[in-house]
Amino acid sequence: MGAMGEEDRLAFRFDCGATWLNLLATSGRTFSARPVERIATAERLGEWFDRSELTPVRPPDEADVRQAHAVRETLRVLALAVVEGELPPAGAASEIGRFLTEQPDPVRLTVAGRLLREPPADTGAALARIVRQAVDHLTGPERTSLAVCPEHDCRGVFANPTGRRRWCPSPACASRGRVRALRERRRAEGQESDGRTAPGRESSYPLTLR
Repeated sequence: MGAMGEEDRLAFRFDCGATWLNLLATSGRTFSARPVERIATAERLGEWFDRSELTPVRPPDEADVRQAHAVRETLRVLALAVVEGELPPAGAASEIGRFLTEQPDPVRLTVAGRLLREPPADTGAALARIVRQAVDHLTGPERTSLAVCPEHDCRGVFANPTGRRRWCPSPACASRGRVRALRERRRAEGQESDGRTAPGRESSYPLTLR
C-alpha cells in the first residue's frame, strides 16, 4: 500500500455522523507521535466552517484557531469518557458549560427557498452551535450509538447506529486494522501448526492418566 499523500492526510472528514464528530476528525491520528492538524490556519478553519454550513459573519483569525483547537480537544475528552463508560472529568464538563454561557447565540430563522438559520456572528458562536449539538448527543439516548476507533493512535469517535462498523470511517484505520488482524491470524495458525503431532508419529510426551 503506497504512502498517503499530504493532500489525503489533510483532507477534511465529513462522514463521522454529526458536525461535532467531524470537528473531532479535524485532528488525525491524534494519539500518535505525529498527529495531523487539519485546521492549522485561519484559512483552513474558515474553509471547514464553509463546508459545514457554519460560515461566521466575521472570518476566523489566528486566535479563533486556538479557540477551535481548545474546544475540540475538550469535547474529545468528554466524548471518549462517555463512549468508554468512564466518569467524564468534571473540569472538562465545567469548561464546556462555561464556554456555552459566554457564547449567547439566539436562534433566528428565515425562509429563503428553504428554512435557514442566520449565520453565526463569529467563530465563538459557530463553535457554540457545534458544542450544543455535542452536549445533546453525549447526554441523550443517541450516546449509545457512538463508538471509538480501536486503532490506538486514532481513537476517533464516530456514530455507529447499527453497531456493525468496527473502525472509524477513515480507510487508513480499517486498512491497518485488517492487515494487523491478518498477520495475527497467520501467526496463530502457524503456532497451532507447530504444536500439532506429525502424522504417523507418536508424541514424545508420555500420556498420563489420572
